[in-house]
Amino acid sequence: MKRKKRDPLWARLSLVGGAFLVLLSGGTLVGGNLLLQHYSDQIAHDGGLGEAAAAGATIDGPINLLLVGIDERVNKEEMGARADSIIVAHVPASHDALYLMSIPRDTKAAIPANKKTKYNGGTDKINAAFQFGYQNGGGRDGGLELLARTVSNLAGGSLKFNGAAIVNFDGFSGLVNALGGVDMCVDEKVTSVHTGWNTKTKAEGVPYNFNADGIPTSLKPNMQPMVYEVGCRHFAAWEALDYVRQRDKLANNDGDYGRQRHQQQFIKAMAKKAMSAGVLANPIKGTEVLGQVGKAVSFYNNNVSLTDWMFTLKGVNPDGMMTLRTNNGQFKSETINGQSFEVLDQNALDLLQAFSTDNVGAFVAGHPEMVANDAATPATAPSKN
Repeated sequence: MKRKKRDPLWARLSLVGGAFLVLLSGGTLVGGNLLLQHYSDQIAHDGGLGEAAAAGATIDGPINLLLVGIDERVNKEEMGARADSIIVAHVPASHDALYLMSIPRDTKAAIPANKKTKYNGGTDKINAAFQFGYQNGGGRDGGLELLARTVSNLAGGSLKFNGAAIVNFDGFSGLVNALGGVDMCVDEKVTSVHTGWNTKTKAEGVPYNFNADGIPTSLKPNMQPMVYEVGCRHFAAWEALDYVRQRDKLANNDGDYGRQRHQQQFIKAMAKKAMSAGVLANPIKGTEVLGQVGKAVSFYNNNVSLTDWMFTLKGVNPDGMMTLRTNNGQFKSETINGQSFEVLDQNALDLLQAFSTDNVGAFVAGHPEMVANDAATPATAPSKN
């Protein structure tokens, strides 16, 4: 089945980390440094971190990044934007590893007041922080700044960020296409509620009915959903992005935690593909990939040049990436005034503190149960296409 329709603008992916690593891998492409200079204006932005920014324009020591996927309506700024995916990424001072921790979008958080956008502060789901900073003219910079402050406060204000990035879904589709798809291993049966086809007409369409809360209910007549079975395979761009979007029909019933795990796995798979010989040694392919990065990612560099970022993180590769399970992948819900929140357990809060003190390696060694199942980057994934 080929993807004919344009994907909707949903940007609910924690994929920006992958695009960021693709960007950095440009340093090893033929002419990579010149390419980075060429695309720098498309990718790099100033500001956006405010009080949560690390002091000084340097990335010589440990590095913390805030990676955000947003649900933004194009040309409809009055509708606002929420952060549907939030990842904190940490690179130790040795610059040879990268740790990824997803923060559930429904996490209960104290969001600081923001006079610039007339927000008085309060307790809400953490994804609302971006909206409260975005509203009333704050835009992306304001949304990112308030979200960064909110995430920092989860660690008592000690967690500061050396950089941040925002993903655009439409751009990601082009990026994965430029890479020629990715190889991944499905770790649980996943049924798509967004993509399927009519068994009689063969026309593509949405296979499920949805209730007012956006929860899929029954299958539509004659509709067959796309199903991703357990096992390793090659994913075309539309398949990979559809797969990591799912949270409602997962075999393990792990919802957002399953989706977070699959998104983190995809980040690693995409980074591995970007650093493969077929991309690194091909200047035409390299130029195409970097061109798509500019469409997919807005990177806030905290006044450090992209060349310096590339040089500093050139030792990070997919084998040095570790994905971590927030709350050990288990729901920890709390209902307040009829609204359901996720609550970070003490281990998750302690991990954020370890990010701020560059003790993540030791912390993870003492909590091996937090390491996610790495099923996404097989040495050789058999293709079904």
